[in-house]
Amino acid sequence: MNKDEPILKVNNLHVTFSTYGGTVQAVRGVDFHLNKGETLAIVGESGCGKSVTSNAIMRLIPDPPGKITAGNIYFKGVDLTKLSEKKMRAIRGVDISMIFQDPMTALNPTLTIGTQLTEGLRQHQKVSKEKAIEKAIDIMEVVGIPNPKERLKQYPHQFSGGMRQRIVIAMALICEPELLIADEPTTALDVTIQAQILELFETIQKATGVSIILITHDLGVVAKIADRIAVMYAGKIIETGNNRDIFYQPQHPYTKGLLNSVPRLDLAGEKLEPIEGTPPDLFSPPKGCPFAARCPYVMEVCNKVFPVQTEYTDSHHVNCWLQDERAKSLLATIANE
Repeated sequence: MNKDEPILKVNNLHVTFSTYGGTVQAVRGVDFHLNKGETLAIVGESGCGKSVTSNAIMRLIPDPPGKITAGNIYFKGVDLTKLSEKKMRAIRGVDISMIFQDPMTALNPTLTIGTQLTEGLRQHQKVSKEKAIEKAIDIMEVVGIPNPKERLKQYPHQFSGGMRQRIVIAMALICEPELLIADEPTTALDVTIQAQILELFETIQKATGVSIILITHDLGVVAKIADRIAVMYAGKIIETGNNRDIFYQPQHPYTKGLLNSVPRLDLAGEKLEPIEGTPPDLFSPPKGCPFAARCPYVMEVCNKVFPVQTEYTDSHHVNCWLQDERAKSLLATIANE
């Protein structure tokens, strides 16, 4: 792997789920990359395919009913979609770790924290029990757990929600992965604990250089820590840019809608503007822009052709016909076919 290459590249990823009602096209041609030491936030409302994308990277899509039907996932130049399950088990938790959505259910209530923290370390790195405990204490100190020696002997029910989330983060970091995927890591926590967890991610990244993918539905959560943001809707990434691009110059109507629905303390008396309508049915997704049915600026071409990506700036890309001068000529071509 060239040191200047992204640590992760996802190309044209498609994931489907077969059900009695038909085939759900959960992820439909997703492309993105992650640089070493960078934080990428994937943002979108529930059901847009964020968690499915993260599970696909880890090769945790249950088959059946799920399946990666197309695309490639390159981690340090190796295509994860081509690896056997045995080789993927050697990568999970060691090179790539994941923090799952709910810390309340991510921990086994019948095992001590020490057992759960050291299990992965002893399995993957074959260290002694004493060495594993020593490293568990070190990582608990890193994530801010007080009295780690005593805490190792306790069970999950003896920890608060915020402390449980810190333990889940410690479990993900104990084998020193190069890529950390955090799937809605602050959803079940109150705002003060959310802020502490996000600051913890920043501290850990500065200390270890780990690359982070942060999955969330809340743009406010990523404002502080994300280097780049990918906005996802109906199984597709529709806008990507750095922090400043997305928050100060959003170009896609959906991104603008997300920002308008976030409460702001600096605008007293302002009303929140919800996005009208509902997401499209992914059993039969639209051919054109998936946001067309909810978009106040919809054009005829939007319903017929998915927008070609427009490079608004070097760092800012958007899939929206409002940004493309060729929309009228393309629609005329379709009409003549």
